[in-house]
Amino acid sequence: DNYIARENRILNLGVATGETSLMLNAYGEVLSLEYDKETYDFLKSKKGINAVLGSATDIPFDDNSFDCICCFDVLEHIENDDLAVQEIYRCLKPGGVAIITVPAYNFLWSNHDIEMHHFRRYNKFQFNKIFTKHGFSILKLSYFNFFLFHPIFLFRFFLSKKKKNYEVFSYGFMNKVLYQIFRFEKLLLRYTNFPYGVSILSILKKS
Repeated sequence: DNYIARENRILNLGVATGETSLMLNAYGEVLSLEYDKETYDFLKSKKGINAVLGSATDIPFDDNSFDCICCFDVLEHIENDDLAVQEIYRCLKPGGVAIITVPAYNFLWSNHDIEMHHFRRYNKFQFNKIFTKHGFSILKLSYFNFFLFHPIFLFRFFLSKKKKNYEVFSYGFMNKVLYQIFRFEKLLLRYTNFPYGVSILSILKKS
């Protein structure tokens, strides 16, 4: 909330089922860019979301078009992530903000990443390098999903690497527990950065 002013023009890249775009509506006019045609059709027909069909490596908007660009767990799906970062910078207005999340640590690589068509996972050093070389300044860079890091690491290392396929079952009670954990972590992220975690959160500014 401290980094996004109201009444912004916001671009949401790779929106999947559209929940993040609906959430971002509270902060301004949101445009959604989706690469997958079936997902794009779903967003337009079922969710009524203002979506555009296109790629993050060739964003179909003019230079300096947006106050804020959000990219939630998308870069790992893009083979040329460097080009995507370049495009995000191009489309942001001077002083504009990019909010990016990606999965962390290659040693957490598992069948889940393969099934999700990931090309990579990141650490903070790699992430910082790719964005700063394109001219971004870092406002915040932190790992997150900190409290669940160890159980997720154990599960992926000892279970998922031994099986080609696995299933994760969700239960109502467990979902409530996880929601409270993430809610508490979100509160802490306002005041601190976590030293490690399953994912990375970054807030960047176009110079």
